[in-house]
Amino acid sequence: MFTHAQIWRGIDLLAAHAQTSPSGLARRAGLDATTFNPSKRVSADGSKARWPSTESLTKALSAANLDFESFAALVLDRDSRSALPRLEMADTAGGQAFSPGGVPRGPGWTLKPFPGVVLSDAYSLTITDTALEPAYRVGDTLVVSPSADIGDGNRVVVERSDGTISAWVFRNRSAQEIELSPINTRNETRRVSLADIRWMSRILWVSQ
Repeated sequence: MFTHAQIWRGIDLLAAHAQTSPSGLARRAGLDATTFNPSKRVSADGSKARWPSTESLTKALSAANLDFESFAALVLDRDSRSALPRLEMADTAGGQAFSPGGVPRGPGWTLKPFPGVVLSDAYSLTITDTALEPAYRVGDTLVVSPSADIGDGNRVVVERSDGTISAWVFRNRSAQEIELSPINTRNETRRVSLADIRWMSRILWVSQ
């Protein structure tokens, strides 16, 4: 059985997993921004422990793309995986490291120990240059999932038809094109034809 402290610690860790704060996670889940605030974890006079509702927890898990089994592992400090497929971002050029659906393939991948709970199809890309500064720096590791839902404001990795792989902020999608904003401030927002997109996968979080 989970304790009150474990459940709320799990929600804090869930927010970190989703690259946001507890209030940011609540908003992303369609809840009131104060749902997971520390003030909501005990009664007003501090005499009674308050628990998150099943509905709010379910919505938070959905917003963070995590199932309950993985959340339980997070609460109990048990890793559901010990390693992720890893590649340096500089080695992804030419379209040889991924399938057409953005799944890792080929001999260049290694396994990187990773002490976190992530989706089963996740992999990691290590930043090797300064192109994405200040958001991401050399040595940062992006944890990416081909199956995670992508919404406005999510950071994504995109492979174009020429094999170029880069990271962007997803903004919008129409029947014919995708709008992408730069992660750094040196590039401009672009509209890219869907015909020029080989695959696009969501960045779940960054490990520094």
